[in-house]
Amino acid sequence: MTFEQNITQTLRNLIEINSPTGYHGEVMAYIRKELDNSGIPYEVTVKGAILATISGENKEGRLFSAHVDTLGAMVKRIKGKGSLEFTLIGGYMFNTLESENCLIRTSGNRLISGTIQTTKPSVHIDGGDARTLERIQSNMEIIIDEKVSCEDDVKDLGIRVGDFVFIDPKLKILGNGFIKSRYLDDKASVSILLEAMKTLKDTPLKSTIHFFISNYEEVGHGAKAALPENLVEFIAVDMGAPGNNQNSSEFKVNICAKDSSGPYDYDLRRTLEDLCESENIPYETDIYPFYGSDASAALGAGYDIRTALIGPGVFASHGYERTHMESMKATYDLIVSYAQK
Repeated sequence: MTFEQNITQTLRNLIEINSPTGYHGEVMAYIRKELDNSGIPYEVTVKGAILATISGENKEGRLFSAHVDTLGAMVKRIKGKGSLEFTLIGGYMFNTLESENCLIRTSGNRLISGTIQTTKPSVHIDGGDARTLERIQSNMEIIIDEKVSCEDDVKDLGIRVGDFVFIDPKLKILGNGFIKSRYLDDKASVSILLEAMKTLKDTPLKSTIHFFISNYEEVGHGAKAALPENLVEFIAVDMGAPGNNQNSSEFKVNICAKDSSGPYDYDLRRTLEDLCESENIPYETDIYPFYGSDASAALGAGYDIRTALIGPGVFASHGYERTHMESMKATYDLIVSYAQK
């Protein structure tokens, strides 16, 4: 199969496995199976992250990371009328969740269908209030697709406070290269790393290359622990963020010069930019004022490393996101090329 066919199938598989932060068992099992089938050695950290390693001539290592945990929700309260109050996992905007289908996963492993609605969802009942109601947590709820009218009815289904809520990703892969889905942040990058590992596993390398699949990035501590010894460079592979007044692109690899944690390593950034220029890899450099990465988390934990942030352009981040195959390919090309330098 072609690169596009391989990575599309990998991305589809990842998107179809629910993995909001804190619920990572199923998706990590899939990734471990992929690595086992490819003969790539790895270890699993205490927190459940995966650290794969392809040995090179030098002990000093470079690390690429991507995170497989996504945004999501949990049941916060069962309301008296049989609906659910929920709390967010990660930085969703409530307006992007309105009228979305979801699944509530019970502790008994049942998946129960529901819909996220406002507490005033009908213009025929609530009039103008339905349109102007502020989209905040207290005004949102989950309507369960079962015959429930009270708290006991909901509990009889097995639903409890703390149950995970999976929100429908609505994956669409178009023939012109565009991909639309929730959770392209950061499953697009995870699929890229998996393809890069398969390419590099039998390639002679000067530096030892590590691949860290993080599972707590969306809550800030994904890469704060369990990084390998002799690590000198940490390159987070996460989404670029095209949008208003930004330089990023859905058709190139994006290189971040600075985010909310401050500037990334200048020399490493320039090395990546120069490599893109010398090998005709399309790229853009940008600054993200409301952004942090696993590389930022590692620095915050006290690791003495050089850091960079690259990734495919993902439009409408933390909403219904979109990227393009050209951006994923450019990101892959930069990773594979730099790993061999």
